[in-house]
Amino acid sequence: MTVLLSLSEKKSNKGIGGKAKNLIQLEKIGANVPKWAVIPQGVLLKQLPESVSENKIADEFSKLEVPSTVLTHLHKFFNEEDNQKTYAVRSSAIDEDGASFSFAGQFETFLHVPFVELESKIKLIWKSTASKRVLRYRKENKLPLSFGIGVIVQEMIDADVAGVAFGANPISGDTQDKIISAVFGLGEGLVSGELDADTFTLSPSGIHKDIAEKKHLFVRKNDSGIQKIELEKERKNSATLNDNQLHEIAALLDQLTKELKAPQDIEFAYKEKSLHLLQTRPITTIKTSQSGEYILWDNSNIIESYPGITTPLTYSFILKMYEMVYRQFVEIMGVKEREINKHSEIFANTLGLVRGRVYYNLLNWYKMLAMLPGYSINAENMERMMGVKEKFELEDDFQMSKGIARLRIIQMYWKMIVMQLKLPHQRKRFMKQLNAIMNQYKAVDFNTLSTKEIVDLYVSFEKSLLLKWKAPLTNDFFAMIWFGMLEKKTKKYCPNEPNLHNDLLCGSQDIISVEPIHRSIQLSASITKNEDARRLFSEKNPLEIWTDLEKGAFPEIKNTFDEYIDKFGDRCVGELKLETISYSQQPELLVKVIKSYVEQGIIQNKSNPKVEDDVRINAEKKINEALKGQPLKKWWYNYILNKTRDLVSNRENLRYQRTRGFGMVRNMFTALGKNLHSDKLIASPRDVFYLELNEIKKLKENEFSPELSDLILERKEEFNAFKKQDIPQERFFTYGNNFTDEYIYSLEKIEKAEEDLSGIGCCPGIIKGTVRIVIDPNEIDSLNGDILVTSSTDPGWVILFPTASAIIVERGSLLSHSAIVSREMGIPCIVSVSGLLRTLKTGDQILMDGSTGKIKLLNES
Repeated sequence: MTVLLSLSEKKSNKGIGGKAKNLIQLEKIGANVPKWAVIPQGVLLKQLPESVSENKIADEFSKLEVPSTVLTHLHKFFNEEDNQKTYAVRSSAIDEDGASFSFAGQFETFLHVPFVELESKIKLIWKSTASKRVLRYRKENKLPLSFGIGVIVQEMIDADVAGVAFGANPISGDTQDKIISAVFGLGEGLVSGELDADTFTLSPSGIHKDIAEKKHLFVRKNDSGIQKIELEKERKNSATLNDNQLHEIAALLDQLTKELKAPQDIEFAYKEKSLHLLQTRPITTIKTSQSGEYILWDNSNIIESYPGITTPLTYSFILKMYEMVYRQFVEIMGVKEREINKHSEIFANTLGLVRGRVYYNLLNWYKMLAMLPGYSINAENMERMMGVKEKFELEDDFQMSKGIARLRIIQMYWKMIVMQLKLPHQRKRFMKQLNAIMNQYKAVDFNTLSTKEIVDLYVSFEKSLLLKWKAPLTNDFFAMIWFGMLEKKTKKYCPNEPNLHNDLLCGSQDIISVEPIHRSIQLSASITKNEDARRLFSEKNPLEIWTDLEKGAFPEIKNTFDEYIDKFGDRCVGELKLETISYSQQPELLVKVIKSYVEQGIIQNKSNPKVEDDVRINAEKKINEALKGQPLKKWWYNYILNKTRDLVSNRENLRYQRTRGFGMVRNMFTALGKNLHSDKLIASPRDVFYLELNEIKKLKENEFSPELSDLILERKEEFNAFKKQDIPQERFFTYGNNFTDEYIYSLEKIEKAEEDLSGIGCCPGIIKGTVRIVIDPNEIDSLNGDILVTSSTDPGWVILFPTASAIIVERGSLLSHSAIVSREMGIPCIVSVSGLLRTLKTGDQILMDGSTGKIKLLNES
């Protein structure tokens, strides 16, 4: 039989795959499942030779055809006469019969397919079994090469109401609850998160209804496909489901739980008051292993350090660094080594790589904080410091009991006082050790060393420096605590000044991140004063300019460049990514920046150097007025303020030392890539960044397996594909590390943008100007006074700041780099603006207030 239509035919065939068998189970228990048929794997396999070599796969699959008998049977079965129906065409993988591996997201699925397009979609699903990602998945998991797959063709329901429902609470695991979400119209708007949905919670105590304001619905129109249309005004605030329908869905969930032996996650649709079950799967988060836990992923702050695509070498390196550093941190805070080792998986997985982009695994960050006393306070401060916009509640069984927490607090109280008293000395000792180690390695010419010698040096560097990071960690922790205290106290005494605590941190004058800007402007000024030098920088390209300087032209200017590169050669865009090419490696990149300054006449800081002082003085006056006549409170507040200023400044300065350390690692691995290329082991020196750290370390024993060359090619292809894909949302949830499209592009965890945007004001000033969206600062030389609008910045962006009238950043926090540097430069700045890049575009006219964080889109028409 070329296509299986009846229930008996489907049950008797073993080649239909897991999803089809699931549909059979639903029909057996009497669920109202939309009409469906399945094309068994035999239809495909008959067209392929018994064995297919990998290099012949593409040729064989290009010859595939859907037999005419299949289409005839489908036409009769679905009574396809009026051409008004549409169909879902889904894979039903044979491998899904087993429980060990999931092919989620690997095969194609097509919805709302007209009958005339069924043939082409069936062929695409067949071809997806031989896609590179599926073949790689089989290879990585040691699965046999197989092309067998069933194809399900099922009628689509033009739903009046569509939704999802859970037979138990998917987060708490409470089997007494049932959660139902629904929208008017088709379910596409709910699954994507694009539409607001009603949420109903059914529990033994009754029904709780959270009715959303619903402005749109999705419908299918025969002539134009799926459309998003406006919902009638009278239905915007009405419930999508009545009580009878809610109880009907609840009864179905109970039946499925009983028959399928586990609470289910279902998709349903109502059409003309009839309930249709579209799909069901077990809820994977209830009492499962860690791999299936509910995880919230967020890159609000870490994107500053690792923007865009990050290579496997950088990711594997920073994953190891975070593990080592935060094991040190909790040890400093008094957590016993036995407990640290017990939770080793938490420290080893604080990050995730999602389509080549780095994210925080917030579940593990919160678990790590839960090891410390004062969890709720620490969690709140961490959220503020990391720019996280959504709280994450741990299960009670992970957090320590209140009794143990109190005991730990008592034990830590004096220890923290001693730690804070010792911190200034620790910072000085750290800098002394760091400089000694950096000078030792700086004297080494890595390009003269063998592969084994470079790897040995890296391992030694890792042990000598990265295990001595206690001073920056301690400073970070106390910065988080004191900043949180300052914010709370300020809002208490001046409740109508939401950003006053931020203004009080202006004008520190000791933040190293501002120094590259001042040096760049001074360089531009000295070049501009010299007519011949100005002509050189105006007429020649950056590489030609640097060549002339190296040949002896303008020795004083060359000496100034050398001093800059010696101190700040690793401070560049993407400076913590090992694959980034730094100014130390290619000085002409810095020349390009200075050349743009010269051409634009940037020879002095455009901002008033007294602006930040004025902001701070004005803020201090407001606090002094609020605390007038309260000397004790004023003394304590000033103590908190001075501590915060010191810790925040040192936090930024100590972060720069991390840049120096990463720069040294970059130099080592760059030299290593040249060696491997010279030995004809890799095609390009930069291919080294597609290896992982553990693979690098094995090179110590000269273990460069031929398989590594193939792996590099696969990874390069994969990461190049990531660049072409849509960027995952800044915040989303998964169950385990399931990074399929339905999770990473979900808008469920994304705050909705209002008509007038708002964020956190970081530096005061009201600016009316033109928006310039910048994704990569290397692609432009100047903003020419426009307002810089971007998703995130890192320290390398500072060279662009002097050309901007204001700065607005979608991500970040009050303690992020752009916030700190803008305060020091007196440039109005707003960070943490939800929906910024979805709302503004280059050329928009806006009015922004760096004090209140308000942004108004002006209508110039």
